Amino acid sequence: MKLVSVVLVLLAPLLTSCHPLVLPLDCSDIHNNENSRPSGVYTIYPIGATSAVQVYCGMDSEGGHWTVFQRRMDGTVNFYRGWDQYKTGFGIAAGEYWLGLESLYHLTQRKRYELLVDMEDFEGNKVFARYSSFSIDAESSGYTLHVSVFTDGGAGDALSRHNGMKFTTFDKDQDTSAGNCARSFLGAFWYAACHNTNPNGIYRWGADSTVYAVGVEWNTWKGHDYSLKTISMKIRPVQ
Repeated sequence: MKLVSVVLVLLAPLLTSCHPLVLPLDCSDIHNNENSRPSGVYTIYPIGATSAVQVYCGMDSEGGHWTVFQRRMDGTVNFYRGWDQYKTGFGIAAGEYWLGLESLYHLTQRKRYELLVDMEDFEGNKVFARYSSFSIDAESSGYTLHVSVFTDGGAGDALSRHNGMKFTTFDKDQDTSAGNCARSFLGAFWYAACHNTNPNGIYRWGADSTVYAVGVEWNTWKGHDYSLKTISMKIRPVQ
């Protein structure tokens, strides 16, 4: 028995190398490994073994296993931030957060994704917008947004106007406006000139026309003077 034990100990590294641990790229990999997992915070590896990040996985909404890359829910996290933080990510996955443009880029280069945008107003009404394809380009191309084929879940299509736009922050202006849309509307996004949606804007509480279009908005549902209670942007591999 001692000899057998010694042989197994010596063979363990070899056996491990023959069957390496497969790290989850996104929430669909976590779901596929164990499809009974509930929604919650999980660790994924969008770039590689050294790129562990925590995300919220929506396992039970609209078919399940969505990887949430943006979430607003209570105004506890400041989203008026610069380029470097939008590139790497900020916030906490259990609450409000932004995954990070670089992680999002690597995800969409390795799989074909669809996008779901869930939102709720302060009266308890819930709607969504869905897009059958979603990807972004590399940083050298401004993290340009690509979305297509909209499905209406009551929210209307506020995102297609932003298709083909580069990402803009207050310290990196890449929009098509004469000014800086992030500075003008106190957010950061794939602005055009300027926006139909501002999910990373200032968190306010419902209808507020004090300052035009600076809130957490989805114009085709509630207009430019209503800041949403919650909004989350999430992706999963095309089925």
